[in-house]
Amino acid sequence: MFSAAGFPSPSMDAMLSTVLLHELLLHSAMTAPDAPAVTYRRQTLRYGELAAAAERFADGLLRLGVARGERVGIYLEKRHEFVVAAFGALAAGTVFVPINPILKAEQVAYILRDCNVRVLVSSAPRLAGLMPALPACHDLRHAVVIDGEGEVAVDVPGLAAVPWPAMQEEGGSPRGHRVIDEDLAAILYTSGSTGRPKGVMLSHRNMTTGAKSVAQYLENRSSDTLLAALPLSFDAGFSQLTTAFHTGARVVLINYLLPKDVLDAVVRERVTGLTAVPPLWIRLAQLRWPQGVGEHLRYFANTGGHMPLETLKALRAALPGSKPYLMYGLTEAFRATYLPPEEVDRRPDSIGKAIPNAEVLVLRADGSVCADNEPGELVQRGALVGMGYWNDPEKTAERYRPLPGREAGFVRPEVAVFSGDTVRRDEAGFLYFIGRRDEMIKTSGYRVSPTEVEEGAYATELVGECAALGVEHPVLGQAIVLIATPRDGDALDEATLLAACKARFPAYMVPSQIVVRTGPLPRNPNGKIDRRRLAEECTPLSRVRERGVREGEET
Repeated sequence: MFSAAGFPSPSMDAMLSTVLLHELLLHSAMTAPDAPAVTYRRQTLRYGELAAAAERFADGLLRLGVARGERVGIYLEKRHEFVVAAFGALAAGTVFVPINPILKAEQVAYILRDCNVRVLVSSAPRLAGLMPALPACHDLRHAVVIDGEGEVAVDVPGLAAVPWPAMQEEGGSPRGHRVIDEDLAAILYTSGSTGRPKGVMLSHRNMTTGAKSVAQYLENRSSDTLLAALPLSFDAGFSQLTTAFHTGARVVLINYLLPKDVLDAVVRERVTGLTAVPPLWIRLAQLRWPQGVGEHLRYFANTGGHMPLETLKALRAALPGSKPYLMYGLTEAFRATYLPPEEVDRRPDSIGKAIPNAEVLVLRADGSVCADNEPGELVQRGALVGMGYWNDPEKTAERYRPLPGREAGFVRPEVAVFSGDTVRRDEAGFLYFIGRRDEMIKTSGYRVSPTEVEEGAYATELVGECAALGVEHPVLGQAIVLIATPRDGDALDEATLLAACKARFPAYMVPSQIVVRTGPLPRNPNGKIDRRRLAEECTPLSRVRERGVREGEET
């Protein structure tokens, strides 16, 4: 066991130093092979079984002739085979590319072409849906097919189908290609504010350091059960696997349709840690949480955007024994900041301080450090800073830049990631998110943060979820449009919500238009509210009163 494809023999010291990402799984498999690792549909793979399956998959890749560093795409829902393929690809010395399962054929094909995927792992139904787009994926050579009945026909020149059982045969192949911690481990595609998705390159060092850092501040332990509710193609989603494997904990995979499905899984599996994005938390906070959940749910964590204060209050009331962790992260640097639970009462709107083994700076446009409470750009340095965007030197140069202010004796520049997010730092060093540069609304001569408008709307306790957008206006520059849904079981009237906003905001921040929609707002592939899609649905406003000017309210 563990004898090929990059896995050491069992005689190696059990306290193996986990430098490469797949060694997180290996270490737990060697120290506790019978401990539960991953549960899917109530079936659990133990660490020894999972590591052995990943080893066999790595052998299978080597038999296919996959070279060092070549890309292995995984287009699957969350399931055991996804985890086996990802860590098997790493053990073989290749690079895994997780593809969000909600993407359509042309979006998937773009990713396959962009990073020259050589092997694609998918299910038979998903692969059938991709067939019309696959002839354009010229680098694709093998399609590993799950759930296929016998031989699966692939009518694409140069592309061969490989049934999953063939990738689980006992090997005897040479050991995996040699890699070191600075080698590429994964490419995570993230939607940008404009243009095609960008492939963020993360090294073994980036992801292993991130796993250890997150596990440290969340105080993860082998007795934990983490619910993987976020997409595994999302950095915070995949982090549920890496932090669990680092500590020997169990991960439960769930592909949910409704927020109630998530809550049911938390109760059924006695989950101890749940991480989600604000749109999911908003809806979970409106559900009735059964008594006793807090006895096992040790913490709940927010990432991917600011959690509204009203949502946080509702969750804390429902879960008084669970610790809240408010987090902020960039796919370009895996993780960035967190707010310790003991600070939530004092600073509920803060994104906290840098996570262990990272430094976060607030810089002016000239690269100098901002004073306390002065808005500036969040810049992150350290071992978690990624390797740039795949095949996109122009965007890489915009986001990954040399850190200014280094002493003259350093002859090599240090590259940091410039987030594009505006934050401020208070006197105690805690950070506060203001907004993204490409999302700030410029109206009536003011720069308005969508987050601040949304926060005020949530505070009215009238909306289920909402998004504030800036829409072109001939006089105001941009007019604020608030798109909102009612709370579950309630009705929402535009005039009532507008009156509540007028009571809370200065005139220039009051929405010029409120649009009430039924059902959840559209999501992007990472589960966040799809602001770009909402903006495309809005039309320029030309007959809106110039709030704060004609109304004469002091601003």
